[in-house]
Order: sequence, then structure tokens, then C-alpha cells
Amino acid sequence: MEFGKSCWYNFHQGIEREWIVTNGIGGYSALALTGANARRYHGLLVSALKPPTSRHLLLSNVLEDIIFEDGKSISLSSFITKGSGPEEYISPGFKHLQRFKYDYLPEYVYSYKDIIIKKKIAMKQGENTTVILYEIRNGSGEVILKLTPLVNFRDHHYQSTRDSLRFTAGYEGNEIIVSPEGSREAVLRLGTGEGQLQRLDNCYFYNMYYPVEQERGLDCIEDHYIPGYYTVRLEPWECKTISFAATTENYSACEIDAAKIIADEEMRLESLLKINNSEHDLLRRLVLAADDFIVYRNSTRAKTVIAGYPWFTDWGRDTMIAFPGLTLATGRYDDAKEILFTFSKYVDFGLIPNMFPDDGEKPAYNSVDAALWYFEAVKSYLDYTRDFEFIKANVYGSLKSICAGFINGTLYNIEMTEDGLITAGNESTQLTWMDAKVGDWVVTPRHGKAVEINALWYNGLMIMSELAQGFSDTDIYLDLASKAKAAFEKVFWNEELQCLYDVVNEAGSDSSIRPNQILAVGLANAVLEGHKAKCVVEKVWRELYTPYGLRTLSEDSPQYRGIYTGDVWSRDGAYHQGTVWTWLLGRFIKAFVRVNGNTDIARKNAVDFIMPFADHMKDGGIGSISEIFDGDSPHYPKGCFAQAWSVAEILRAAVEDAGLK
Repeated sequence: MEFGKSCWYNFHQGIEREWIVTNGIGGYSALALTGANARRYHGLLVSALKPPTSRHLLLSNVLEDIIFEDGKSISLSSFITKGSGPEEYISPGFKHLQRFKYDYLPEYVYSYKDIIIKKKIAMKQGENTTVILYEIRNGSGEVILKLTPLVNFRDHHYQSTRDSLRFTAGYEGNEIIVSPEGSREAVLRLGTGEGQLQRLDNCYFYNMYYPVEQERGLDCIEDHYIPGYYTVRLEPWECKTISFAATTENYSACEIDAAKIIADEEMRLESLLKINNSEHDLLRRLVLAADDFIVYRNSTRAKTVIAGYPWFTDWGRDTMIAFPGLTLATGRYDDAKEILFTFSKYVDFGLIPNMFPDDGEKPAYNSVDAALWYFEAVKSYLDYTRDFEFIKANVYGSLKSICAGFINGTLYNIEMTEDGLITAGNESTQLTWMDAKVGDWVVTPRHGKAVEINALWYNGLMIMSELAQGFSDTDIYLDLASKAKAAFEKVFWNEELQCLYDVVNEAGSDSSIRPNQILAVGLANAVLEGHKAKCVVEKVWRELYTPYGLRTLSEDSPQYRGIYTGDVWSRDGAYHQGTVWTWLLGRFIKAFVRVNGNTDIARKNAVDFIMPFADHMKDGGIGSISEIFDGDSPHYPKGCFAQAWSVAEILRAAVEDAGLK
């Protein structure tokens, strides 16, 4: 993917797109397309101190300036500073940005008169290490390239002020060693392969302004620490390659070979494409995007799935929903096995963790649907691998425990009722995926019998019946499934609207048109069939479909909110009240193909639902798919700019349902 000046005619246009590279342990490097820090989560080195969590910003950016023989200089850097008043300063570096290329890694090309400067950025897998490789082709005059690192140390959810930036800086040759006060695990080493280091004392960058955070109603001004800078002299027409590194590892940053790390990372990413062996450009890009989310968790010593960048960690629900697309459609079967095995060890109370523990902490089991999605994940794994032996030896017992927990009752009032359906929670809980809560305000209360929970329950029972029979075990599940299916239609079918109620509880039957009902048709085992299934698909298509996913509420509802913006209250109030979610589109596509007979024509038509993402992957978080979009056209991307289940479900649907190759 290549971008040119038409994408950054001005500073604010240039921050509408952003990129990310990751290190396989939860750390990342991310900036706006023009290299600017536009939000608090942007930085060249955001480390995962307790992989994949405890993310801390260590290196915000590197300011790049060209100094000429007459003392004049130009900046290649882009940023905004803003004080207490309305005045702001915009660094004009983006004006010298000729083009931006994103293939395996982000690459910038700057030009000024007869000088060309290229830089490529990468992270080393398994380490909190970021490298930048500069390739400079100087022009007719002698110049100096000045590199000034902006250092920080804070949780990536917050911001620093001058008073909170307390460091001890040490210098060894050409290396800067910055030690944050009170932290031994985040010593930052900075270095270049050549150039002169100029030490600085008590030097700071003040009032960096983050426009995206202001839009989100959050603090938007930050200071950074400057321990020194590097200067590299270039003779007329000289070509030079310069390696810059920032790391928390216990070895010299000056000895890090940026070119090798970049080459290794490009080779690793290329190997992922060979595993998948797809020739379709969108599929290849999705396979690369999927890699960002599969990371190593220290506390479980196993792979897990980051729900979204830049702010989410790993959640059980998101992992199970994203599982088929991230690990199976990409051919990463070993990762799939590891994830399933890890979750099997943590089944408790008939549930799987919605949040895994860090060291010394307990898992959180506050989800009714995560455990039910686990069955769908197992079914998908078997469809791809036929590895029944592994499932029988390591997972089947945990699946039985989950069923027992739901049948007999478990935490949060989760239990099977007399009619065979599942009820869960109360008016103050958030156990389904529509779980937005601000203070004591539960935005979308869905306690009782939720439609997608019972679709998942039926699906899980049918999968268990198949496994029990295949493993010559007593099959108690088929009768339960039949009972649940009969009750499902009676309880949830809305004859007047020819679709399904969203939730049924003591307050009655909620007739809000929401996308959860699509799971009654869009799982491995559909609880709704025939004419009614087709009616559900058509209702969802007509009232909820957008090119980037399904709205969470019909536009006809008085509660509909078409724009996701503003402070926390405003955003969470819109999160499930009309905001578009991409992951739901994957299950809609599966349901669409099913009710249209699984024919070649149905699959061909399904491609039309997928192809809008070929354009979107050049927007928002380039190379990935955003978490959510505005419900109103033109459906601006919002939320996390790279979301696991968004990428995964479009990839899964493209491979499994649309048949793209």
C-alpha cells in the first residue's frame, strides 16, 4: 500500500490514518501516517512490561532535523504543541514527506531539494525493541542529520507532565541509558551505529498536543524528556545508512543491527503468507493483520489473543470469536492448539476466563458467552484439522464441565431453566458482549434470556452430542438440544415483526431490532431454520447492514445513536445503540450463504459484503480493520484502529463462506 501527498495536504488530514507494528508479546510501535503523535497511545516504543500487559510508553518519537552549512535547518517531524491558550504550533515536517509505503513494515520517504531520506521502522519479535533504519542520499552540500529522542515512562492509558518525568540518565560511549525513577524493569537504552552524541541536562519537550484525545474528551497535552541528541555529518553526494535503536533489553543499543531485524521481520511475515498460500490481495493483507493479535502471555506461558490495539488486552470472549479467523483460516494450527489447551486449564465454575490473570492475580469469569463461544472454536478447529485425539485428551473434559455448570447453575445467576434455555445475570450485570457500563448506568441491560446466548447454547449442545457419540461417551446432550430448540422458537419468535426478540426477562420481550439474532442462523448449528431463518437474515440486512458491519440498533429506534464521539458517557452511550461492529458481519455472511442454499451463486454474492474492506484497510488503522464505525453514513472508523475479531471474522467469512482463495 502506497500513500502520497494527497493524504496529508494539511496536518489534520495526515493524522486520520495510523499504522502499527507489534512485537509478539503485547508491545507495539504506532504513529499517524505522517509520523505524528496524534493520541496518547502513539509512540515508537510502547513496551509490554508484563507480557502482554502493563504497557508503558518509553520512546514517544524521534525528532529529525536537517541542518545546513549556513546554520539554517528544516524539520522532517510532524507534531502540534499547544499551551493554555488557543495558539498552537504545527511542525511542518509532513510537507517534506514525499510518500509513505506500507508493505510488511512502514517506510517513509522524505525529500528536500536534492536530498532524499528513507526510513523504515520495525520491532524485534519477543523483545521490547524498536529499530529505525535511515537511508540518506545527500545532495550537493554538506549537511547534518540531527536525531532527538523524546523519552517518557508512563502507563499508555495516561499522560505525563514535566513534574512526573523523573529519570536518571547515563551515557556509555554513544549509548544513552535512561532509568525511570522507581522502575528497574524499564531501563531504556538508546543508540546509533554512528554519529556524535550530545548530552543534555534538564531538557524537556513541552506541550505536545493530541487532537484525538481532545475529541474523546480526555487530557490531551503531554511533556517528554530529552536526554540528548545525535548528529550525523554527510559530505556532498554522500550516501549513508544509519541504524537507531531503542530497547529495554540488557545489551547495548548501539550494537543492534536495525537492517538485520528489519530483514528478519520481513522474512517472518512473508513466511506467514506462504503458510496461508492465498493469491488474493485482500486475504494476504488480512493474514498479515491477523499476526498482530497473536501474542505470548507470560503468566500462562502460552499464546493468547490481544482483543485490539492500542488499548485492549486479551479477553476470553474476543479470543474465542476471533479464534477461527486468526489461527485456522491463516493455517496457524499450532497456535490454535495452544490457545485451546490453555483455556481448557482455566475452566472453573463452568466458565472460561473473560480476562486472564497477570502474576499473582485471579482470572475474571464475568462473561456468559465466552464459554459458549469455546464450543464453536473447538468445532472450527476440528473442521480444519480433524485432530479429535487432541480434543479428547485435553479439551473434552473441560467442555463437559462447562455444560454441567450451565445446566446446574453457576456464577452470576447463569443457569438452564425448565424449558432448556439459559438465563443469566440481573439488572446490574453486563455478561454479554453488549456490556457497556458507565458508573452505575448499564447502557444496554440484557439480563434474562438473551437471544444470542441461547443460540450459542444450542450450538454447544449439538457440538457436544457429536463429540460424545464420536468418543463413545454417554450422549446426554442431544435431548437437551432438542428441548432448547423447541423452546427457542416459542420464546424468541416475534410474529409481528417476523424476526427474533433480543432478550426476554421479567420486564417482557424486547422487540428492539438488534444484530444478536443473526447468531441463530450464523453458527455451526443453526437453532432457527427454514422460512423464519430467512426472515431473520432479511430483517437484519434491511435494517442493520452497512458496508462495514451491522448496526447495533435499528435507525428506527428512538434510542438510536448514529455518531460515536465525545466523552466517555457519550461514547459508551452510543457503543451499542447504533454503532456499527464489523465482527457481526462475518456471522451475517455465514447466515446469508446458508439461507441461500450454500450455492456457488450465494458465495459469489457474499464477496460483495467483503470487498469494502479492501478500501478500508487503506484508511483508519492502515493494514487492519477498525473496531467500530459510526452508524450514520459515511461510517467513519472509530474505537480501536486494529481489532482482532474485526480482522478475524472478515478473514474467516472470506475463506469459509465466500470461498475466496
